Amino acid sequence: MVYKFRAILDAEEDIFRDIAILEDDTLEDLHNAIFNAFGFDGMEVASFYTCDETWNQEDEIPLFDTGDVPGEIKTMGDYKLSEILDEENTKIIYVYDFINMWTFLVELAAIEETTAGAIYPETLFSHGEIPEEAIEKNFEADNADDFYDDFEDGLDDDDLDMFEGDSNFEDFGFEENWN
Repeated sequence: MVYKFRAILDAEEDIFRDIAILEDDTLEDLHNAIFNAFGFDGMEVASFYTCDETWNQEDEIPLFDTGDVPGEIKTMGDYKLSEILDEENTKIIYVYDFINMWTFLVELAAIEETTAGAIYPETLFSHGEIPEEAIEKNFEADNADDFYDDFEDGLDDDDLDMFEGDSNFEDFGFEENWN
C-alpha cells in the first residue's frame, strides 16, 4: 500500500507538499522525503512528534538515539509508517532544524494501491516557496507566571552566607558570573 501525505509548513503563506511513500517505509524515510521535497539539505537534526486530532504534541520520535544507554530510545528508523499512522491516527508533527524550528503538520490523506512503475517516495504536488526564515515560535506556557510563583522562595544574597566557610564548596573565583 502507498501512504499519501500532505506536509504543510507552519508559515503565514500556504506552503505544502504532497508525498507518496510505501506503508512499510520508516519515519526516517518520510523525514528524507520531506526535507528533499522542501529543498533542505538534510544536514540538520529533526524529530517527529505524535499528536492528537487537534495537533496537540505528544511523544517525540528523534532522528538519533540521544539516550544515555545505546538503544534506549527508539528512533525514526525503528518505526514503520504503518505502526504509527493509519485511518484512525492520521496526524504527526515534524520539526526540522532545531535552531530555526521549521515545523510541519503532516497528515495522512489517503491509503491506496501502489502504481505499477512508480518509484517511492515521490513528491506528487508542490505548492508555495520556502521563506528565507522560519516563523518565530513562542514557547511560553499559558501559566508561566504561576510556575515562577510556585518556586519563589524569598531567598536573597544574604541567605547564601550559609555556604561561606563550608569546605564542600570550592571557590573558583567567578563572582562576575553570579552577579
